[in-house]
Amino acid sequence: PTVELRQRKKPKSSENKESAKEEKINDTPVPERAPKHILFQRFAKIFIGCLAAVTSGMMYALYLSAYHERKFWFSNRQELEREITFQGDSAIYYSYYKDMLKAPSFERGVYELMHNNKTVSLKTINAVQQMSLYPELMASVLYQATGSNEIIEPVYFYIGIVFGLQGIYVIALFVTSWLMSGTWLAGMLTVAWFIINRVDTTRIEHSIPLRENWALPYFACQVAALTGYLKSNLNSYGERFCYLLMSASTYTFMMVWEYSHYLLFLQAISLFLLDSFSLEQSDKVHEVYKIYIFSLFLGYLLQFENSALLVSPLLSLVVALMLAKCLQLNVKKGTFVAKIMKVINFYLVCTLTVTLNIIMKMFVPHKENGHMLKFLEVKFGLNMTKNFTMNWLLCQESLQAPSQDFFLRLTQSSLLPFYILVLTICFLSMIQVIFRRINDKSLKETVTLEDGRIGERPEIIYHVIHTILLGSLAMIIEGLKYLWTPYVCMLAAFGVCSPELWMTLFKWLRLRTVHPVLLALILSMAVPTIIGLSLWKEFFPRLMTELMELQEFYDPDTVELMTWIKRQAPVAAVFAGSPQLMGVIKLCTGWMVTSLPFYSDDDLLKRNENIYQIYSKRSAEDIYKILTSYKASYLIIEDAICNEVGTTRGCRVKDLLDIANGHVVCGEGDKLTYSKHGRFCHEVKINYSPYVNYFTRVYWNRSYFVYKINTVISFQS
Repeated sequence: PTVELRQRKKPKSSENKESAKEEKINDTPVPERAPKHILFQRFAKIFIGCLAAVTSGMMYALYLSAYHERKFWFSNRQELEREITFQGDSAIYYSYYKDMLKAPSFERGVYELMHNNKTVSLKTINAVQQMSLYPELMASVLYQATGSNEIIEPVYFYIGIVFGLQGIYVIALFVTSWLMSGTWLAGMLTVAWFIINRVDTTRIEHSIPLRENWALPYFACQVAALTGYLKSNLNSYGERFCYLLMSASTYTFMMVWEYSHYLLFLQAISLFLLDSFSLEQSDKVHEVYKIYIFSLFLGYLLQFENSALLVSPLLSLVVALMLAKCLQLNVKKGTFVAKIMKVINFYLVCTLTVTLNIIMKMFVPHKENGHMLKFLEVKFGLNMTKNFTMNWLLCQESLQAPSQDFFLRLTQSSLLPFYILVLTICFLSMIQVIFRRINDKSLKETVTLEDGRIGERPEIIYHVIHTILLGSLAMIIEGLKYLWTPYVCMLAAFGVCSPELWMTLFKWLRLRTVHPVLLALILSMAVPTIIGLSLWKEFFPRLMTELMELQEFYDPDTVELMTWIKRQAPVAAVFAGSPQLMGVIKLCTGWMVTSLPFYSDDDLLKRNENIYQIYSKRSAEDIYKILTSYKASYLIIEDAICNEVGTTRGCRVKDLLDIANGHVVCGEGDKLTYSKHGRFCHEVKINYSPYVNYFTRVYWNRSYFVYKINTVISFQS
């Protein structure tokens, strides 16, 4: 009987469990009335935030357009004067956009750019591949496909696309800060800091068609999508959307900018370290690695089998990470063996990355950027050189260490102090989490505001590591500040608007007089509001003054030179001069030139150095031989270079040429070699033999002297 009773009790217990489950199921729908209220609040919050983000992007794009118009008085100028505003490599990019619009068809235009022999003398180049002209191809297609040729001029359409992309750039930074902080107020503060510090956040004002101005908006979209993708509380639909957006923006970014894979390499390092510190996001991180591999190989195929992508450190690192994951053993987490395996895995990834990169460079034919390696050696004091190109690059302001003015500007706008505060709190919290993992302390699955552990969020760990890597590079080379400073704006704005960050600080301070959660919520609203009001009071009048002030770009000498070339020079003429001026000549006249302002091709670098000899202490015969070797028919001397004063002695073009040619003492142990000849650019103006035998002056104004290179040499004095 007892057995029967026990057998009868068992079904009762199972029935009780089932009934308990049914009660739970029946109990769960009870709070369904609240979600309607909450859903409406969420919808209103998202709607207002999206409206603020789009409005910020549109206002910034309109601001850039208005500022550009005021700066150059663009709408009141003729086409030639407008084109002169494009300087250096920007002129080349826009000239190819014009060529695409003049082509009878898109296919014909692409073919002519791929087999271009009308730009550089004695050289046929694939301009699409060598100069990354995919933005110009897209712009020309959009201009003709949308029928914009009947509505807007080509130049306005071109710069309008770039300004629009800058608006998207701002929106992406807005969204990233919003995703991290949970409030769109952080996005507004990000945009405010970005615009106020635009001298250090973007180069759009100096050169519109730069590749980075086309590419960085896509990278910002990729970072925004990655931030959302790494969040722990993301639903499946949001995760899928972020993954697709991240895939599309990564590939587009890689297609638009030739140096994109280096920036993605830094991002991959950040994700690798995140994977090492945060075990929960390992699968997501490896999905991002797959995006890298897909984008690299697709880019390799569509960029005319660009071998630079195959030998890039990004591919070597991602393949090493994939192999390391396959070799990982299933060891119980938290044990001593697991910790040793982590160290071994880290060492294995580093070793495999270097080994794979060396192997790829051995078997994949590629053009090694030797000048970049030499530049880095000289930059870090590992080598000395007299080479003109290397020393000229070292003298460029963008390749030197940041000046004190840079940090002063960031401090005056209150950006740098708050960035240091936010970065310090997030970094220390991240270190705290890492030590907890090392000591096998249990971590909460869901971190609440009361916990004050902002360093446990994977997207925060990623951004902290990424901004430290970018900041380290920006401290070495000032030009890289344009990659770092926008994310400084984003991270600082996120921090001051995040209650979780303030709560983390209060947990460390053990604040007891006031309820820490309440104080954190108050500060997350009060601090950004005070910052915003102070920025509005101090900087908004300056922005309005810039828009109201009518500037004028006045360069009549260059206009006269271009007009003379178009009217007097033969169609088959080839011009020689400084690379920057050659870019403008190619754009404004379409005539062939001997060199271009591009510094990623060894042949063009050598041409530039040889043509610059017109400002050195070389004989007329030497200069004549150099110019005729490139089939040049006209030589242009710029008075600004020939008589350059310069603020930094030793960085003038003529000084660098004298060092390279051994006409001045460069270092200890060097012997001074006196030149028997005067400086060519001075001597040729005097019109005496032997200079008049080789060169005949045909045009001059206050800034330029044009000489025809004689084909028949007369040695009569």
